[in-house]
Amino acid sequence: MEPAPLAEEAFGVLREVCAKIGVDARGARLLRLRSNAVFKLRGDTARGEMVVRIATAPDALTRLPVVVAVARWLADRGFPTVRPADEIADQPIVHDGRAVTFWRYVPSRGRPTTRQLGRVLRSLHREPVPPVGLRTLTDPLAEVRHAVEHRAEVLTAGQRSWLSDRIEELTGRWRDLDTGSPVLLHGDAWIDNLLRCQDGHVVLCDWDGVAVGPREWDLVHTYHGQRRFGLSAADVDEFARAYGSDLRLWPGYSTLMEVRDMYAVGIHIRNASGDPFSRQELPRRLDSLTRGDGHARWYMAAPA
Repeated sequence: MEPAPLAEEAFGVLREVCAKIGVDARGARLLRLRSNAVFKLRGDTARGEMVVRIATAPDALTRLPVVVAVARWLADRGFPTVRPADEIADQPIVHDGRAVTFWRYVPSRGRPTTRQLGRVLRSLHREPVPPVGLRTLTDPLAEVRHAVEHRAEVLTAGQRSWLSDRIEELTGRWRDLDTGSPVLLHGDAWIDNLLRCQDGHVVLCDWDGVAVGPREWDLVHTYHGQRRFGLSAADVDEFARAYGSDLRLWPGYSTLMEVRDMYAVGIHIRNASGDPFSRQELPRRLDSLTRGDGHARWYMAAPA
């Protein structure tokens, strides 16, 4: 039997989990389907509006309790972050091997700027490491390696061989990088994970990649956004000024950009069997990587 498409499967998980805990899932709206299926629930007077995240990553069951704890800890300190929905007990909720978390909905308006992102990351990297069992980021390509090994049905034998060799090469180069002192990392500090509130302030969301590690990993996402996702040179310049340093001046910049390129392939290998957009985007990314094209445009959603 063909596996259910990811969106259909995620809706099923949402309905069953919400029914089990007494939350109304009628009218839920799918906001995003990438590393997580993200839904917005209709608000009610008792609970207010919530966002539900259904994780697809293979290590979500062990990682998400720490994710929820760190986000709550930061929110309690006044850091600009989304907050878990504390009235939903015992998060994450595990259902059929999926980890489900509930978060307060943040009404947003307009697009945040890379300057705002730079300022938020500068503040985050000055925070102490929270007193929870945070992982250390030692292998950013671990999930990509796992996807290559376990999603053979979406890759040719030649693609699997090339990806495996390339991942091992980049992993060795990553280990040789001369990075600064470890800090508290967001882990996926892309501008789409910054929400601009209606009063103009911004908050960080999507803490699934939170870890302790080199600050360069949080910074590279914006530079990579110019390389692949349409950010401008001016966007990157504003980000660097706001953060207070420019990653382009760091000797490990080229290697880190190549690692980030490979990292950005993993989600589409994992999702391609059940998500039409991933099936469309995966060949685009693999083709540019194997050709050594460092500036081919990639997409977060199907181009209009």
